Amino acid sequence: MASARDVVIVEGVRTPFAKSGTKLKKIHPVEMGKVAMRELIARTNLDVNVVDEVIIGNTGNPVDSVNISRVVALNAGLPLKTSAYTVHRNCASAMESLSHGYEKIRSGTMDVVIAGGTENMSQMPTLLPEKIQAIFDKLFLAKGPSQALPLLFELFKADMKQIKALLTSNMRDQYFPVISVMQGLTDPFVGINMGQTAEILAKEWGLSREAQDRFALGSHQKAVAATKEGRLRPEIAPFLLSPEYKETLLDDQGPRDGQSMEALGKLKPFFDKRTGSITAGNSCPITDGAAVILLMSREKAQALGYKPLAKIRGYGFAGLEPERMGLGPVYSTPVALKRAGLTMKDIGLVELNEAFAAQVLSCQRAFDSDQFAKEKLGLSSKVGEVRDEIINVNGGAIALGHPVGATGTRLVLTLVKEMKRRNVQFGLATLCIGGGQGGSMVVEAEA
Repeated sequence: MASARDVVIVEGVRTPFAKSGTKLKKIHPVEMGKVAMRELIARTNLDVNVVDEVIIGNTGNPVDSVNISRVVALNAGLPLKTSAYTVHRNCASAMESLSHGYEKIRSGTMDVVIAGGTENMSQMPTLLPEKIQAIFDKLFLAKGPSQALPLLFELFKADMKQIKALLTSNMRDQYFPVISVMQGLTDPFVGINMGQTAEILAKEWGLSREAQDRFALGSHQKAVAATKEGRLRPEIAPFLLSPEYKETLLDDQGPRDGQSMEALGKLKPFFDKRTGSITAGNSCPITDGAAVILLMSREKAQALGYKPLAKIRGYGFAGLEPERMGLGPVYSTPVALKRAGLTMKDIGLVELNEAFAAQVLSCQRAFDSDQFAKEKLGLSSKVGEVRDEIINVNGGAIALGHPVGATGTRLVLTLVKEMKRRNVQFGLATLCIGGGQGGSMVVEAEA
């Protein structure tokens, strides 16, 4: 039954997604967020003065835009009076922004919130090793050339040691720069990276390399078909690439037309080179992109003359062992379904983030397992089957990409657009979260 305080999704927009180091590598995450937000405002003909708050997810936290939500909002044309803040829940940061908006609107505190996420993983910095940083610290405090010149010579010697560190493993930690995105994708509690957690799941659930590669191939095939047929175009804002402004991105850059099992089979395991099965081909790429959604209370949307796409029925977050973080959706989905008053049998479409093929396949098996439900979730029976034909029907992150701070919103946006096309009533967006969590959101299409 409709309620004045229902939280409805009026519209959503995202940028094209691009593999890091490619088309969007020079674009500041503020600029990506601005482009998506301006397009959202234009498509909805929104009076920006009615926006109560802007909430943006981000994990890279650029040093020149620490509260990136505020910077995006002002650059997008939101008035100075509109408050804005940034949220961070690793892979679910942009779903966290939606949950914050939901709570503020549902409670009656606010009526109009723009929520989303932006991330340029290409621009996550390279960190100096401790010994070289110590030299820079002294250099910043140097008084005059007499103190600075010896330190500059010391830096020159350190550069030579960096080169040697490339060839000498025992010097690497002391002199070789740290790639921050790799460090960020390593769990500090258990000391292993996300790919290694996927290896654990692949072994525990008996997933073959062939099964993972076949899933990855399917992701590309579905994404390529969706792109060619223009099914994703309505959710994407054309992106004119600066600084030359000679090229406009209209579609995601990740899907590979012509991807094959043969090509995937040639890739070597990346995280466990001896006995592993997780490769760059059956994992999501590091990605750049942004996405935003306009949330309103039902009464406000009606007063402004909007016809919403969907309403949020419920959401949930849950924790689990960090080394099995990929199973997070199986833990958070029962929470979201209970709050929504639904079961998995009611769900007609699912967007489950493809961090790794092994992770998605493991989730599907765990969702459909009575034993897992009883032993791990404290439930009397399984959560319910997630059928192949309803999951990621336009491809997933293995093909489209996973800009960590934006994916949570992209999942919900893609879901509600496809629900509208297929006349599906209930949908689920869910993802695993680095550190051992899961996030889920249940939405209902508006008639």
